[in-house]
Amino acid sequence: MKPTMLFAIVMLTAIVLITSFDLQFGASTPIAVPESMAANVLYVCPVASGTWDAVARALMPFTRSITIGFLFAAMILMFSWGWALYQNLLKDSFKRESFKNPWAFTKMWFWAGVIVLMAALTPNHFREVHLTGSTSSYVLCDNNTPGARAVRASAVHN
Repeated sequence: MKPTMLFAIVMLTAIVLITSFDLQFGASTPIAVPESMAANVLYVCPVASGTWDAVARALMPFTRSITIGFLFAAMILMFSWGWALYQNLLKDSFKRESFKNPWAFTKMWFWAGVIVLMAALTPNHFREVHLTGSTSSYVLCDNNTPGARAVRASAVHN
């Protein structure tokens, strides 16, 4: 593997991990909550209106249709692999050409799945919550995250 390709893979992996787990280089001051309320408080931050979150929200109504289409393509893929295998078993010889189309379809199916999953399941998808009485969306965060605010745990719904 070329060094530039290895560097790109390492950097992309680092970026995904840093953004997914909200890692920070500098420390922030935590929010002071009275001891009597500490067990009943969750910390939320406003959702940053990014392009990926908008794409994920746009795909949300079509999640069921996308899943059905993906499973339909998986079944067609299994039949195409089975047919290629059957053709080779009938002739009692291995012909590489019969596996050319199933392999191309497998690669296309895999990368389509990866792209749709990355577009639909952004890191905020798993952390997003709604507050009772608020029309805005929030994400759960730590008490030392900039922009965090303490709210009653009973007011937080996913």
